[in-house]
Amino acid sequence: MSSKHEILEKNVGLLALCMVLAVSIGGLTQIVPLFFQDVVNEPVQGMKPYTALQLEGRDIYIKEGCVGCHSQMIRPFRAETERYGHYSVAGESVWDHPFLWGSKRTGPDLARVGGRYSDDWHRAHLYNPRNVVPESKMPAYPWLVENKLDGKDTAAKLEAMRTLGVPYSDADIAGAAEAVSGKTEMEALVAYLQALGTSLKNKR
Repeated sequence: MSSKHEILEKNVGLLALCMVLAVSIGGLTQIVPLFFQDVVNEPVQGMKPYTALQLEGRDIYIKEGCVGCHSQMIRPFRAETERYGHYSVAGESVWDHPFLWGSKRTGPDLARVGGRYSDDWHRAHLYNPRNVVPESKMPAYPWLVENKLDGKDTAAKLEAMRTLGVPYSDADIAGAAEAVSGKTEMEALVAYLQALGTSLKNKR
């Protein structure tokens, strides 16, 4: 063993510093180039912003903790693409603030769930998952049918998203409250789920 290597191993502070330096260099070489590649900064072709109702549904998805058990990120592995569809690409998430990729799959990935099931299926599943999937461990959300949206904050949400680069028009913002007023949280969440993954052709 060389004397330099021995010095490094015996000096915990120096070893920690070298580890941080190595990880930083590796991270920078992976992350920094992404900021200069259009493919990760531009939306996929044909992608549309969430409607006012879908955006409210996204907030309900966050509020109810769905992201804790469901990912929205399909990795480029055969086992995943055969089950869920085309692997996720960066351009699908450029308007997601915050992104909801998740890190755990107690339930299935939802990145391409849009259009895979009917609205009625989603409503039944959210109301009581065991009615549709008897072995499901997912909690029931019956209150979503009763809770209604008032739309008072919806326009402000669209404006906030526009400041982050989402291309909402003045007309979208002006009509946001009316578009969601009186709708239930169930309707909003189902609308959001049905939008997931529809911008990129779903290949299986």
